[in-house]
Amino acid sequence: MKKGPGGEGFDKEYWDENYAHPEEMDNIGNRKLHLNYLKSFLALEYTDVSSIFDFGFGLGHLFEEALKEFKPYKAYGIEPSETAFKPTAKRLEKFREKKYPSMNLELEMIDLYQWAKKNRELKKIKTFDLGICTSVFQYLSDEEIKVVIKEMSRVVKVLYFSVPTDVELKRQREEVEFYDKYALQRSREKYLELISPHFTFVSNRILESKVFYSEEDTNFSDLLFRF
Repeated sequence: MKKGPGGEGFDKEYWDENYAHPEEMDNIGNRKLHLNYLKSFLALEYTDVSSIFDFGFGLGHLFEEALKEFKPYKAYGIEPSETAFKPTAKRLEKFREKKYPSMNLELEMIDLYQWAKKNRELKKIKTFDLGICTSVFQYLSDEEIKVVIKEMSRVVKVLYFSVPTDVELKRQREEVEFYDKYALQRSREKYLELISPHFTFVSNRILESKVFYSEEDTNFSDLLFRF
């Protein structure tokens, strides 16, 4: 199995380099806007969110905002990097105890590939209404993604997903002078090839699992935008 540069998580150097100014980063500084969009879109389509799974929560800002907005009865988050996991897990636990003590919040330090392998062996799979996976897949190999994306589609009904393509990584370097030396370069077409067997794209960043829904029974009513 060929592994990507971040398949098993990153050390402190990565977090110091890539998250030197987190308040300026997508999904962190603008996390409230992301959740406003996501919550409004799902409400428009009468899609309830009572459970959330974050696939690589990093510093946890978007995950925490999602917990605030949806107030799920259960939530699960995984993150492989010890540097990010320990302080973030501590902060999220304090947040839960203070704001939502009845919430069933489970956090695990594990990488996506190992999680997928473990989940594949379970006889009974726990499912979640909403999954979150942002800026993770650029650190996984094609082989890892093929295993991971299939398991994700079996676990979450709707996935809030983003990953920078090769064009976006180039623009980041040229326009904002940000170079992610750890990220793998893939085209839009390649990501679609990897993701499309398991998820349908229904809106900007919003994917629907093909395990749970098809065109005949989807909640998302604008069928023109399914691909």
